[in-house]
Amino acid sequence: MRTIKKNIIKQGTQKLYKALGLSAMVLCLIGLESCEESFLDVVPDNVVTIDQAFKLRNEAEKYLFTCYSYLPKNGDAIYNIGFLAGNETWIAPNDAALNSYAFDVARGLQRVSAPYMDAWEGRYQAAGPSDLYPLFDGIRHCNVFIENMEDRSNVPDMGEAERLRWIAEGKFLKAYYHYYLMRMYGPIPIIRNVIPVDAPESEIQVAREPIDESVDYLVTLLDEAAAGLPPQIVDTQNELGRVTRQVALGIKGELLLMAASPLFNGNTDMAGYTNNDGTPLFNTTYDPTKWQRAATAIKDAIDVAEANGHKIYYKNDFTFDISETSKTKVQIRQALCEPFNEEVIWSNTNSRTYWLQRICMMPLSNVVPAREARMIFSPTIGSASKFYTKNGVPIEEDKTLDFSDITKLREAGAEDALNIYQGYRTSILNFDREPRFYADLGFDGAIFYKQDSNADETKFHIESKFQDYAGSFDAFDFNISGYFIKKVVNWEYNFNSDGGGSYKEYAWPEMRLADLYLQYAEALNEVSGPTAEVLEYVDAIRARAGLEGVATSWQNYSVSPSKYTTKEGMREIIHRERTIEMAYEGKNFWDIRRWKKATREYNAPVKGWNVFGTSESSYYQVLTLYQQRFVSPRDYFWPINENTLIQNPNLVQSPGW
Repeated sequence: MRTIKKNIIKQGTQKLYKALGLSAMVLCLIGLESCEESFLDVVPDNVVTIDQAFKLRNEAEKYLFTCYSYLPKNGDAIYNIGFLAGNETWIAPNDAALNSYAFDVARGLQRVSAPYMDAWEGRYQAAGPSDLYPLFDGIRHCNVFIENMEDRSNVPDMGEAERLRWIAEGKFLKAYYHYYLMRMYGPIPIIRNVIPVDAPESEIQVAREPIDESVDYLVTLLDEAAAGLPPQIVDTQNELGRVTRQVALGIKGELLLMAASPLFNGNTDMAGYTNNDGTPLFNTTYDPTKWQRAATAIKDAIDVAEANGHKIYYKNDFTFDISETSKTKVQIRQALCEPFNEEVIWSNTNSRTYWLQRICMMPLSNVVPAREARMIFSPTIGSASKFYTKNGVPIEEDKTLDFSDITKLREAGAEDALNIYQGYRTSILNFDREPRFYADLGFDGAIFYKQDSNADETKFHIESKFQDYAGSFDAFDFNISGYFIKKVVNWEYNFNSDGGGSYKEYAWPEMRLADLYLQYAEALNEVSGPTAEVLEYVDAIRARAGLEGVATSWQNYSVSPSKYTTKEGMREIIHRERTIEMAYEGKNFWDIRRWKKATREYNAPVKGWNVFGTSESSYYQVLTLYQQRFVSPRDYFWPINENTLIQNPNLVQSPGW
């Protein structure tokens, strides 16, 4: 790994930093891990002038990889904001095992002085070059790259087709970084071009731009990118991780879905949110046509993805005979963890997952030390309750099952043995649940099936009361809720007799086809209600999860059998389906915000089991781990650092801050 000091366009960059309020800092680019699955293993050598950077193809390619190097590391336990900034996952409050600024956001500690997870200035965490992700710096590099590559007098030793592809990649990354910032901050400055070194203050002191205008500009940019990108990666030895046409179209659809959602579409809470000159930054009139625009864009992305071989992942290469129950659980996990499988549309090779798996994994025997299976990411009881029953409906709707008192215990019988260790007693919340519950979550008594179990499907199970091998007895690395994340751990994980662990790394999947299916169903339902096509795309996800379709499940098992027949009812079903399917990937946090549900979701107590209990009676007590507080509309958007506002008087603070 290399850290390269950059002197490129130093004066212009510093002026832009001043305009945006960014602190003066030495520009550092983080070298990317070299591996057989990554092309992003080259960063620019020291160059003094732009002329040198674009004299030859080799140097220009390094600059392109500089643009890629700003991709946020969403497979990292700290840098994926959605992992810990909501209420899906919790950690010990002493910060001893993991000091996460996102977790500070979850606890309502956000501030205007040195904001937490600050993508505006690039300070995601504490201090040091590895904690700097200044996305406006990345945007500037993209602009420099695009401008110089569009000048045909530069880089004379490359062909036109390759040049157009590289320009398209630069445009995609520029649009993506803007979108990432907009999702956090709402209206942002749109940096369309390189700001000249000698530009007047009127150009340097940029202001936020209205949401609708920004979205239109980014859509145009993504359309231009899609036109120049290849539909698939042919050179898989050298180019895995580079973006394709379906990636650009997918992000376009995701952007438009965000723009159509309640937080951005007709949000009357944003009335009066204007620039200093009185320009409104939000259109507070609801526009239903935005949903159609989103649906069309997402369907385009799906069509291109499917035409190029992407499909919902089913694992069919088992080398030993096992039950359908275990197969289903494995393929649910491996849809995320199997490197570059056919469901994954975009893998971020800039973000590896070894540490994330180690953070989530729990010991499965007394010989596995805490350092190898740290188990500190702890799904909450609220998160565990979101999963369906075995009948494919919410636990609060299933007319055949009663989960009203989850402190009641039940002993696992032969019919439960592939999910819960036979003879073990655990909460009724852990019985009669859907396959994704058992695939994604671990708990006291849960079976953990993995590759080195071979045909013995019940070889490993979890015991997690305080003094058990997966108990919370370690001073630093311990689980706080009584639930564990299996989902992100590749099933090829194994440990040897002395307790050492071996994790199979994979590049973080930024985009899965399942995600696009649910996005499309959501947008289409808002356009035309619960049509057969809406049900088709939701049911495709449910089928992989081992569930019957929505209509069958609700008609047969729900206390509201006709819920799926109305737009409002289907909306809630799709929201719940997304919450389950995308669990522990960092996406639910952003969904809850764009749906404008955070006021309800994040003003409730965060609950877990009493993990310090040594017996059934003491362990299975529901404790409040934290009482969250979410202030609306303030907490929907990140604050800008107060020093930024002083340095650039044309910027206005986010509402409520």
